[in-house]
Amino acid sequence: MSAVPTTAPPAADTGPRVSGARAVPALARFEARRLLLSIPVAVAFVVYVAWIVWRTRDSWDGYPALQDADRATQSGPLLVGLAVLLQANAAALRSLRHGTEDQFAILVVSPWRRTAAHVLSVVPAALLTAVCVAGQFGWEAAKPGAVGSGSPAELLVGPLTVLLFGVFGVLLGRVARSPFAAPLLVVCLLITLVLGTAPGEMDGLSWLAPAVIESGTDTLPSDLLGRPAAWHALYLAGAVLCLAFLAVLAAGGRRIAVQAGVALSLALAVTGGVLQAKGVDPSPELTAARERVSVSPEKEQTCVEHGRSTYCAFPDWEPRTGTWAEVVDRVQSLAGGTAHDRRLVVRQRLDARYGLGEDTAIPPLTAPDQVTVGTAWGGNRVPEFSTAVASVLVTGSEKAGSAVCDGRMVTIMWLSLSWQDDPMNALRRVRLDDSVEGSAVVLSPTDPLSMTEGQTDVVRRLLEKPRPGVAERVKTHWAELTSPKVTTAEAAGLLGVAGPKEADSCE
Repeated sequence: MSAVPTTAPPAADTGPRVSGARAVPALARFEARRLLLSIPVAVAFVVYVAWIVWRTRDSWDGYPALQDADRATQSGPLLVGLAVLLQANAAALRSLRHGTEDQFAILVVSPWRRTAAHVLSVVPAALLTAVCVAGQFGWEAAKPGAVGSGSPAELLVGPLTVLLFGVFGVLLGRVARSPFAAPLLVVCLLITLVLGTAPGEMDGLSWLAPAVIESGTDTLPSDLLGRPAAWHALYLAGAVLCLAFLAVLAAGGRRIAVQAGVALSLALAVTGGVLQAKGVDPSPELTAARERVSVSPEKEQTCVEHGRSTYCAFPDWEPRTGTWAEVVDRVQSLAGGTAHDRRLVVRQRLDARYGLGEDTAIPPLTAPDQVTVGTAWGGNRVPEFSTAVASVLVTGSEKAGSAVCDGRMVTIMWLSLSWQDDPMNALRRVRLDDSVEGSAVVLSPTDPLSMTEGQTDVVRRLLEKPRPGVAERVKTHWAELTSPKVTTAEAAGLLGVAGPKEADSCE
């Protein structure tokens, strides 16, 4: 029997073999797509976008200060970050849940490379968050009444928070191999975030949180905020990188580059954390600058003429002086006597000595024909300012106006409210108790005024009458209506409406 020589068939060409390093980006793209399309992350982004639309549409009544608007972008991404944490952790534990760890062991992609891919898969979610942050801030900046300037470091907080939470979810999946660890952590974080919203004094430890949101009734000039935003962004970036390298290290990555990355990123996070803690306390230069704008605002302001009056504002608010002038002109056009042509000085004032988030009262000006305007505008601030203007036109100064209790209050409130689109609603909004009946405190940029029940009744009747007829009576009887001796009943009679049933107690 003869042997027949045979030749082994040639090996099939399966194409170029994919190295582990080249497989990481492909796996990262696959995992990123799964993460973005997962139900928790998709729902979180839908809720986040809906929150942006709902909040930004009417925020600040259309007059935002961009140094406040940038911080307002930091709370929404927290929800997205929690959802990304859950899904990134679930993706890192998928092979454990499905019992496929042994099959993965024979693949060319080692565990630490798979972990690196899971870390990279979080980046698209952070980029999508950055798009939402840019959209929210850009919407505010595009409003005609926007003033001031935002901080890029503050705008980075939202995307960095999503990165931080997502990378931590991957690390948790490599350290705590349990599907219950991430949900328990999310519950703890939710409780911490809810309890952390209570107002309190900011210190170095407060800035260890991903987002540190401070707010107050007064907006400070952008150069007086005193927030270590740049150092905080550096701290978050260092923390993200450190957690990413730790996750790779925990998955078996023992290369020098990984170990050096842990050390360098940790140093970066510590540096940012230490410097942001030091930046919480205002420097002597910042303290002196805050003192100047609080005590001597005229030294830091630019004054412009609009019509017959002068308007002095801090640099961020110079574009808004024309809006203030429109209100002054409306109120002054209804006044009589010399008040109709009086030259006023409208000065922007605030108390910045105690920093952001502290609400402090501003004392009324004693100098004649000077009116205070704050740093906020729109909504209730408009009738509050017009009330201050009217009180100065009637009494001569803010200090005298805050002490009025006689019938002049009727003239003040009619001048302040009658020109507005909805005078009765403006009356409600300018009063502390949001009412149009009974006695109440009337808000203004400085000390509040007070209205008695009888004065409220008379003002309400006047606002229900046609404005031209009342305006003619106001100008005709201006001297009597602005006399300190006029009573509410006498003012009502001069203006052609029924007076109060009984004399006010202060009269």
